Amino acid sequence: MTRLAIALGGNALIRRGEPGSTEVQRRNLVAAARGLVTLVEGSRAEIVVTHGNGPQVGFRAIGAEMAASVVPAPPLDVLGAETQGQIGYLLANALDAAFLERGKHRDIAVVVTRTVVAQDDPAFQNPTKPVGPMYDEETAREHARTRGWNIAQDANGWRRVVPSPRPIRIVEARAIRTLVESGVLVVASGGGGVPVIECPEGHFEGSEAVIDKDLAAVVLARSVDADGLLLLSDVDAVYRRWGTPRQEAILRLSVEEALEGLALGAWPAGSMAPKVRACAEFIQGGGRFAAIGAMENAVAIVKGSSGTWFGGESVGLPRRAA
Repeated sequence: MTRLAIALGGNALIRRGEPGSTEVQRRNLVAAARGLVTLVEGSRAEIVVTHGNGPQVGFRAIGAEMAASVVPAPPLDVLGAETQGQIGYLLANALDAAFLERGKHRDIAVVVTRTVVAQDDPAFQNPTKPVGPMYDEETAREHARTRGWNIAQDANGWRRVVPSPRPIRIVEARAIRTLVESGVLVVASGGGGVPVIECPEGHFEGSEAVIDKDLAAVVLARSVDADGLLLLSDVDAVYRRWGTPRQEAILRLSVEEALEGLALGAWPAGSMAPKVRACAEFIQGGGRFAAIGAMENAVAIVKGSSGTWFGGESVGLPRRAA
């Protein structure tokens, strides 16, 4: 049986222009869950699911800021753990309902996941990832002085920026793999997992950082020995010359072509480039195939008739038409 690691983009919960209420997220997850169940039933694949959490962490940071005079604001690693539980709960309920619509039942487990990062990762010396609310310059500089934040200009205001270190391994990897091998549908590593640093004594300490969810999906996929990695969002493929009159969907990318394009800056650093890098690294590390495409096309992507594919077709799935 084919085993797939599937990463859901932020649009699975909150689409562009929508408010981030719980009810909006519940509604959007109904469609995402039905798509995942259709994929499971249609391909007979085992799956482990991960997801983004950027908007949710931002909302919680704004809430913590507004309540700071009453309740001490939690650190960023705790906010990340909270959103893993929040989103995992909503997704598990949606998946339960989608399976029941088909007269099926599956055991589903949500694992709050810790992801080990290196204390000497260069990202800690160069924080670049914006998080939380927007401030005017005076307020941002005051927060930088009193809270030790790094700040940077963002659009029409100023925001806190934090490191985005490279994920190394998942603390709960053995438990997640055991669950998957026993037939449980696992939701794990949400938002890239909570970044932690392994101390010399062997315990872990949280780090106020944000891990790229696509690179973390590669670590998760390797942890469960997945055959394939699917990165699903609201974009139907990787494109050449995106945003120009000559844009063209790319049906297949070799690892060499992907790495060359990344070196040339062919895709935006904050959106498509991490996805392309993740797929290339998964294949380089021995993965059998990876693909990027739209959530609603998940079944077609696995069959090779949609999205952008990386790697070979040796998993018993139909070849993409030339």
